[in-house]
Amino acid sequence: MAQNKSFNGRDMGIDLGTANTLVYVRGRGIVLNEPSVVAVNTADGSVLSVGSAAKETMGRTPTNIVAVRPLRDGVIADFEIAERMLRYFIKKVMGSRRLARPRVVVCVPSGITGVERRAVMEAATRAGARQVHLVEEPIAAAIGAGLPVSEPTGCMVVDIGGGTTEVAVVSLGGIVTARSVRTAGDSMDVAITSYVKKQYALAIGERTAEEIKVSIGSASPAGSLSVPRVSEAVRRPERNVEVFIPGQSEDPEDTQALLPPDRCTIRGRDQATGLPKVLELTADEVRHALSEPVDSIVAAVRSTLDETPPELAGDIMDRGIVLTGGGALLRGLDVRLGRELNIPVLVADDPLDCVAIGTGRCVEDFASLRTAMDARPRRADTVRV
Repeated sequence: MAQNKSFNGRDMGIDLGTANTLVYVRGRGIVLNEPSVVAVNTADGSVLSVGSAAKETMGRTPTNIVAVRPLRDGVIADFEIAERMLRYFIKKVMGSRRLARPRVVVCVPSGITGVERRAVMEAATRAGARQVHLVEEPIAAAIGAGLPVSEPTGCMVVDIGGGTTEVAVVSLGGIVTARSVRTAGDSMDVAITSYVKKQYALAIGERTAEEIKVSIGSASPAGSLSVPRVSEAVRRPERNVEVFIPGQSEDPEDTQALLPPDRCTIRGRDQATGLPKVLELTADEVRHALSEPVDSIVAAVRSTLDETPPELAGDIMDRGIVLTGGGALLRGLDVRLGRELNIPVLVADDPLDCVAIGTGRCVEDFASLRTAMDARPRRADTVRV
């Protein structure tokens, strides 16, 4: 009993995402949610800032400072920077208990290779972890969404993160079939950037593209006309994006103000003149720009269903497909998937935190969920787009 009390609050689950890192501490819940960004001084290699402070510097740094994202496509791209970032987050969570070495459960994509798997474990160990266990993101997302993963019934989860889209059918605490497509939120941002550059010769940054996606992005015409769900995850546009709402008025009782925006004004650099330029972008244009990455996600879901055993496919028809991750907040994505696949599609109650919550439950109930962790790599199911 004393030993359990000693480690209570130390063990943690880490959702090591391409865009954001979330930390769940045993007995305390999610205590940290910060961008997976590190600002580094290239002159001496020192770390200047990590997380939110580092993300604020993206695209606004002098020549001797660079904002680095140590994870790409859901896996570690820069081992040393990833280790420093993990050490900073663990130290920030642990506070003054410098001698504490927590047991850590880390989420990884289902398509992770053996080399990528060892890199995550070594980075977490060198960052101060006592033990490191890995859990595949679809399992964690399903647990966090409240799906009955331990029962002999089929559950399908689509986790759309920043670097990867994880599609999996889960039953009896394990993955029956899965597909990891390296097309997700970042690919959508790149698609918007490329579209604006090609159509209007206007260069915009990653942050501006992300704000456009959040503000007026959609996956289907029906999605752009529906009332967006209320979520803390939808942030207000920053100064490079101004949103216009159809029928907007100053009257607080005017229900037209509840409609989603149909256009926005963006600011960037004109590639022809090199001068700043203001441009108006419509929701239809953004939906067209997002068509390719959305098509890739739909194809991944369809391919996974093709490989699903018939009995489990029947369960999925009854229960539906559950969307998690930041990409699940894209307007109309559930409508588009449901129309393409003729299967009910639901969005999890808290899609951004599902993976972190599921990882935390693995920490809280480590013994019973032990079989869901440390699964073998699924290299053959990984698809690069």
